[in-house]
Amino acid sequence: MKTRQFQLLVGSLLAISMLWAPTDVARGQDNDWPTARANPQGTGAVPQTLPRQLVEQWRYKAGEAIESTPVVVAGIVYVADVEGTIHALDASDGQKRWTTKTDAGFLAPPAIEGDTLLIGDYNGKVYALDIANGQSRWTFQTDGEINAGLACFDDKVLIPSQDGKLYCRNLADGSEVWTYETTDQIQCSPTIAGSRTFLGGCDGQLHSVNLKTGKAIADPLPLGGPTLSTPAVLGRHAFLTTHGGLVMAFDWQANKPLWEYADPDRNQEYRSSPAASEQAIVVTSQFRSVTALDPKTGKPLWSKPLRRFAEADPVIAGDDAWVAATDGRLYRFALADGTLRSEQEFRGSFLAPPVIAGQQLIIANDDGLVIALGPAAK
Repeated sequence: MKTRQFQLLVGSLLAISMLWAPTDVARGQDNDWPTARANPQGTGAVPQTLPRQLVEQWRYKAGEAIESTPVVVAGIVYVADVEGTIHALDASDGQKRWTTKTDAGFLAPPAIEGDTLLIGDYNGKVYALDIANGQSRWTFQTDGEINAGLACFDDKVLIPSQDGKLYCRNLADGSEVWTYETTDQIQCSPTIAGSRTFLGGCDGQLHSVNLKTGKAIADPLPLGGPTLSTPAVLGRHAFLTTHGGLVMAFDWQANKPLWEYADPDRNQEYRSSPAASEQAIVVTSQFRSVTALDPKTGKPLWSKPLRRFAEADPVIAGDDAWVAATDGRLYRFALADGTLRSEQEFRGSFLAPPVIAGQQLIIANDDGLVIALGPAAK
C-alpha cells in the first residue's frame, strides 16, 4: 500500500508540474533587457554569448534621432526618440506595434516593470504608460531634466532628476513615497542592491539610500569628482567611473573603498557606466579606448584602442564585450583577452549601447534607425 500511495503521489505531482510548467512567454523572460543596464544591479551584462556570425535581421526607421538605449521585454522592443515619440516594435521582424507622441523629447531610456513603461523627458516630466497600447496611466513633474533611466522595486519607481533629487513614487498611480535630496544634479540611474539604492552624482559622492525610508544609510562616499556613471553591483561590491579618470570599487556593505584605477599613460575621462561580470569590469573612455579590469584588484586585464570615442556604455554578453562608438562602429571583443572578434560599421553615430535579448543584439542610432542583428535564418 505504501508503495502504491507513493506512486500515486509522484504521479499527481508530475501532473501538477506539467499544468504549471512555464509557457514560452514565461521562459522568454530570460531574454529580456527591461532597463538601460539590463537589471536592477546595473551590471550591463547577460550570461549568454551571441553566435559568432550575426546578420542584420531587420531595421526600423523612427524618423528622429535616438540617443538612448532600447529595452526589450517579452519579445517587444521599446525605444524613445529625441522628439518625444515612444515606439513599440516586434522583436521578431521590427514591425510597429504602437507609437505614442509626448510633449518633449527623450534622452533617457525607457524602463519596463510589469505591464507599465516608465520614462522621463528633458523637461523633467515622467510618464507611466500601458505597454499594451502606449496609453497614459499617470504623469509626474520634477524640477529638472531627466536623462537617466528609472528603476523599480516593490511596486515603486525611483526617478533621478537634474534638480538634484531622487524621487520614490508608487508605480500604480505616481503618488509620493519619499524624496531624497543631494547637493547637485543627478545624471545617472539608481542601482538597487538588497534594501538600498546607490546613486552617484555631480556632487562627487556615492550615496547609499534606504529603499523603505528614503534616508541615507551611511555617509556618502567621496569620488573625487562628478560622475555620470550608473553604479554596477556584484555581490557586496559596487563599481563606477568618474569624470576625473578613475574607475572605483567599493564594499557597499562595509561602506568603504576597495580599489581605484587610473590609466598610467594618460589621464582618461569616463562618461559611461561600467559593464560588470565576475570575469571583468569593462569601461570605455573619451580618449578612444576600452579597458577590462580585474573585479577583485582593479588591475588591468587588457586595453584596446577604438577609432573614435564611445559615449555609450559597454555591454557584456557571455564571453564578449560589446562597444558601440560615435563613428557608427560596433566592436566585439573577447572578454578574456581583448581579441577583436568583429567590427561592423553603420551610418550615423551610436550614442547609446546595444541590448542583448536572447540571440539578438538590438541597437539604435542618431539617424533614427533601430537595427536588430542575430543568427541567420535556417
